Amino acid sequence: MATTDAINSTSALNYTQFTEEKQKATKEAKKLAQAAGTGANPNGQLDKDAFMKLLLTELQYQDPTAPMDTEKMLTQTSQLAALEMQENTNSTMKELASQLKSSANMFAVAALGKMASRGTNEIKIDTAGENYQIPLFFYEPVKQGKVEISDGSGKVLRTIELKEGMVGVEKIDFNGLDDKNNAIEPGNYKVKATYLSQLNSQLTTEYGNYPVESVKFVDGKAKVKVAGEYVDIDSIAEFFQG
Repeated sequence: MATTDAINSTSALNYTQFTEEKQKATKEAKKLAQAAGTGANPNGQLDKDAFMKLLLTELQYQDPTAPMDTEKMLTQTSQLAALEMQENTNSTMKELASQLKSSANMFAVAALGKMASRGTNEIKIDTAGENYQIPLFFYEPVKQGKVEISDGSGKVLRTIELKEGMVGVEKIDFNGLDDKNNAIEPGNYKVKATYLSQLNSQLTTEYGNYPVESVKFVDGKAKVKVAGEYVDIDSIAEFFQG
């Protein structure tokens, strides 16, 4: 009888000790989870190190009379492997994004001295009779020539004489009227200049094509200066040799 009581007493002691250890393990696991969800990890996502600590803590304080289910252990191990793979993928993607960003910046610098096309040779008139200053690029100094503003069918609505000596980016004053002094209706209109240079070259130039004057970076994003203003490099349709 005394032996039975001793066994029962020992069993009760072991059970009490296991319960206390299990409670301790639960508290430690909660602390780890809370630590993983603050500071460097504000979104509360466990990294692989925190996940491993949780698994080891659970193994350390498991009930020896009822060890962790093998299937459950395999599931958690698989989750750990998947988590590590995800972290490696994220790291690779960040590195790739950084390299692509550097390549884009190098491409922007390489555009210096080239011509940039905005992708259209048309100006947009929003209000009938509105005044505009139309930037055009002249490769060589102008001797004589004209600017033609035409509609979608190719009909010339307005002709503006060029001033002698114009060269580089020049802004052409346009009062929004056609050759008969009628207000041009809102819409898109093509702008093209033909001129004889002072070197006796017969040349043409269109709205939307300008040399890249400079490059700057704003918040890591490249901007190029064309026609006197900085624009996002994404707004340039094409770079080409002038």
